[in-house]
Amino acid sequence: MFTGLVEDVGEVVRVNENGAGLDITIWSLTVLDDLKVDHSIALDGCCQTVIGRTEETFTVTAVEETLKKTTLGSFRAERRVNVERALRVGDRLGGHFLLGHIDCVGTIVGREELETSRLLKIEYPEEFSSLVIPVGSIAVNGISLTTAEVDQNTCTVSLIPHTLAVTTANNLEVGAKVNLEFDMIGKYVRNMVK
Repeated sequence: MFTGLVEDVGEVVRVNENGAGLDITIWSLTVLDDLKVDHSIALDGCCQTVIGRTEETFTVTAVEETLKKTTLGSFRAERRVNVERALRVGDRLGGHFLLGHIDCVGTIVGREELETSRLLKIEYPEEFSSLVIPVGSIAVNGISLTTAEVDQNTCTVSLIPHTLAVTTANNLEVGAKVNLEFDMIGKYVRNMVK
């Protein structure tokens, strides 16, 4: 489980095909102090299992299902990626509960600079529309954000300068693909009322 508070912006060192998916090696000094093989870690919001590590890098394996449902298949060397270690009991929960199970890939369809923030408009498949509410929680590439406006199959989020500085959000342009995880509580409620 994660919070959507990105701990570090890592960099992809290499991506190797392994026959069943991709082995992705990430450079990230911030999260390595207690990271071990078998730990869960979120890469752009997608929960992965650490299969190897060195003093400066760690490696995960993304399988076919992950590659189909996320942006991890587009990872290449030198790509910057949001990194968050799994939540520990007793940690503060400053974002919102995330499982690291990506619901879909969305597309940035609008970007507007305001005086003190940046607005991003995100489009997603219509089947997820009932999971997005105004002033609700959404994770975009693993970043816990609040929806400002919601339309049929789009929502707008507002990013403050700090978030732009400490995540990969500053690099998101119109047309960019992003991993989306919708609010876990909303998913359970929708399932109960079906």
